[in-house]
Amino acid sequence: SPGRGPAPGGRGRGGAGMNFTQSFKLAIKSLLLSKMRALLTMLGIIIGVAAVIIITSLGNGMQNYMNAQFEQLGSNLIQVMVYGRGEGGTRDVNTEDMYALVEKYPQYLSGVTPYVSATAKVRQGTEDFDRTSIYGVSEAFYRADTQKTMQGSSLENGRFLRYIDVERHQNVCVIGSYLAENAFRTDPLGQTISVSGVPYMVVGVLAESGDSTEGSVDDVIYIPYANAQRLGGGYGDMYLMTSTDRDTASAAKGIIENRLFKTYQSSDYYMVMTSAEMMDAMDSMLNTLMMILILIAAISLLVGGIGIMNIMLVSVTERTREIGIRKSLGAKCRDIRSQFIIEAGTTSAIGGAIGIILGILMANVLTNVIALVLGTGNDGFVAMPTAGGIGVAFGVSVAVGILFGYLPANKAAKLNPIDALRYD
Repeated sequence: SPGRGPAPGGRGRGGAGMNFTQSFKLAIKSLLLSKMRALLTMLGIIIGVAAVIIITSLGNGMQNYMNAQFEQLGSNLIQVMVYGRGEGGTRDVNTEDMYALVEKYPQYLSGVTPYVSATAKVRQGTEDFDRTSIYGVSEAFYRADTQKTMQGSSLENGRFLRYIDVERHQNVCVIGSYLAENAFRTDPLGQTISVSGVPYMVVGVLAESGDSTEGSVDDVIYIPYANAQRLGGGYGDMYLMTSTDRDTASAAKGIIENRLFKTYQSSDYYMVMTSAEMMDAMDSMLNTLMMILILIAAISLLVGGIGIMNIMLVSVTERTREIGIRKSLGAKCRDIRSQFIIEAGTTSAIGGAIGIILGILMANVLTNVIALVLGTGNDGFVAMPTAGGIGVAFGVSVAVGILFGYLPANKAAKLNPIDALRYD
C-alpha cells in the first residue's frame, strides 16, 4: 500500500524491490479484495481449461473403449469387401475361391466366413421384430480357440452353427440375448422363429454384449450364409478372415490382395483391412476430431487472456501512485514488471486450477451418462483425463496469463516516477 511504505524484507534500495513470494502474496491479496472482478477475469480461463480437460477425457475414453472393442475381435481379424465384378462385369471371386485360398496358405490364413447381411421379416408367434439384424455366416464365424465369434460375442447357451448346418443349408439359427428374452417366454433352445416365413430352429443363444435393447447388437440372428443369400440380402461380397496370429496378419493381407488383384486387375473393386488398420484408422479420426475441438476450446483461453490483460491495465491505472512511490524508493523497472507479471500468472493459474477441477468433475459425470447410454456399466466407457493432459492445460493457462500480462506489466514498468506521483 502506498500509505504504508515499502514492504519489509524486500530487496533493492529501501526495500522497494520484492521477491517472488511477496509478489505472489500481494497478487492473492489483490484477488481477495475484488472477488467478483477476479472471478469474472478468470472465467474465460476456467471455461477454456475445463473444455480442454473434458474434450481430452472424452477422446481418451472413447479411444480406449474402441480399442478394447477391437481387441475383442482379435488382432488377427481381416475384413474383405468386394464391390464389383471387374472390367466388363465377368470376373468374380466366390466363396469357394476364398476357402481355397485358406487351404493353400495354412501358415498365414486360419479361417474364412462369408458375412452376408440379409433383409427379411422376423416373427415369433404374432409378434414382429422389425429391427432385428440377420447375418449369414459359416461355422468358422465362431472360433473354437477363443470360444467367441469373430466379432467378440460368446455363447451363453447351446451351440453355434456347424459345418453340416452350413453345407446342407439347414434352417437353424443362433440368436442374440434380446430375442432370447423378448421373443420367447421360456428357454428358446429347440424352439422356432420365423425368418421370411420360414421357421428356423434356435440352436444357440449369444451372451449379452450390448444393452440388449431393440435394434442393438444383441438383437441379431445368425443363419447359414447360403440361406441369407437366398433372402436377397447380399451376394457374398463381404468376408471375415483370420490370420494364424498377429505377426502374420500383414502377410495374410498381402496374399488376399494379390489373389483379388489377379482376378479384378484393379484395386478399385475390393478392400482388405486388418483389425490393426481399423484401430489405426479410428484412432486417427478421433485424434483429428479432438484436435479440432481443442482448437475451438482454445478460443476461450484466448478470450480469458484478453480479459486478464484488460483487468491488469485497469489495475496499473488504479495503482499508478503506488508504482510512483516504489520507483522513487529505488525499485527498478524489472521489479515493477515482474510484480505485475506474477499477478497475471497467479490469476490465470488459479483460474486454470479451478478449470481442471471442474473439467474432471464434468468428465466423471459424462462417464456415468455415456456408460448408461451405451449400456456398458462400470467396465465400459471411462472418460478420465491423463496427467499429461492436465499438466499441459495448466501450463497453457499460466502461459496465457503471463503472455497477456506482459503488456500491462511493461506499461507499469515504464511509468515516469514523477508523473506517477502526480497521478490522482
